[in-house]
Amino acid sequence: MSALPTKLETLAIDGGTPVREKLLPYGRQSLDDADVQAVVAVLKSDWLTTGPKVGEFEERFAAWIGARHAVTFSSGTAALHGAAFAVGLGPGDEAITTPMTFCATANCILYQGATPVFADVSPDTLNLDPGEVSKKLSARTKAIIAVDYAGHPAALDELGQLAKTQGQRTLLIEDACHALGAEYQGKRVGGIADMTVFSFHPVKHLTTGEGGMVATNDARLAETLRRFRNHGISSEARQRQESGQWFYEMVLLGFNYRLTDIACALGLSQLEKLAANLARRREIAARYTAAFRDLPAIVVPTVRDGVVPAWHLYPVRLKLEMLSAGRGEIFRALRAENIGVNVHYIPVHQHPYYRERFKSNSKEGYPVAEDAYERLISLPMFHSMTAQDVEDVIHALRKVVTHYEGKSEGKGERSDLLETGQSK
Repeated sequence: MSALPTKLETLAIDGGTPVREKLLPYGRQSLDDADVQAVVAVLKSDWLTTGPKVGEFEERFAAWIGARHAVTFSSGTAALHGAAFAVGLGPGDEAITTPMTFCATANCILYQGATPVFADVSPDTLNLDPGEVSKKLSARTKAIIAVDYAGHPAALDELGQLAKTQGQRTLLIEDACHALGAEYQGKRVGGIADMTVFSFHPVKHLTTGEGGMVATNDARLAETLRRFRNHGISSEARQRQESGQWFYEMVLLGFNYRLTDIACALGLSQLEKLAANLARRREIAARYTAAFRDLPAIVVPTVRDGVVPAWHLYPVRLKLEMLSAGRGEIFRALRAENIGVNVHYIPVHQHPYYRERFKSNSKEGYPVAEDAYERLISLPMFHSMTAQDVEDVIHALRKVVTHYEGKSEGKGERSDLLETGQSK
């Protein structure tokens, strides 16, 4: 275990010795021989795509999360696009979502020609604030897209009720790309919202390389999703081969968003380890929380009653008024200690594309999300971290924050640091 730092330690950015010799990334995949063997077996089989592993992965995934249907996609973004299509978003429609997310959440609304409407987030969880959402509802609202920020489920009951007040045409889509395995009121996320979207990017709890899934209890939505990810065709190649048929029809305008059997084989193997991966992430989060509670300049993540987060991220917020440096300087100091911190996220409405095309959103402002962004730093969080990795992060954060403790003199600098590497 690393010794706790004192004010006498010289920061690496100032010429001192870094806490670590090599950079510890904020997230990374974890693969073993069983994963490799599962992929090799498919490579030697007759089906590399549109084969039996796709359905097997979907069925086992749906059973694990407690949903009736699960439909694979080639990425989490493709899965979000599928959900936006299935809900019927189109020109003239609006979907309410959060600015505190990766841009794909809002982009999927634009893909359908609809308009994203942002609502501010709650100060504790940084998830969509139902009170703010209620102010944005209109006759044009066709979807509420909630993000489970960092792996903490959004206020699904309240948001679901808000969707229902709009009638049957408005659905709740849960972007749970951070939250595979999270629990809300005793249930795993995936079977609570009308549709729930997951990501299998390498930094997530389960990886297929790239990949995604939409879970739903609605058979009609599931069928629409399957057709959408397969060019809008009403049958699949394996079904036609097994039945000795060649005829197929395109019934809607879809995309080639299929996930391969190769990826699904990896997903099936990773699914076997998901419970252990979640347990390890929760251990790391508990250690971080215990270690930082006595640092007055650090705000650790909040966990609401009735929620068990999945901990895709561990984002802390800096009390800049208690520090003599801004977030950018502290970020760079931690990087110099070889701790691969990151920032999640630049609020979507602040990206140049959104600023230029949605000036009303840019000018309106979302004070909670914007203030959080100026203070946020994501610490390394992945299930293959060793005990020493965790202690190195704790050592480095305490070392840097202790160095900069003291009344700020207006140094709360803005630090528009773009994410780097695998940063979903």
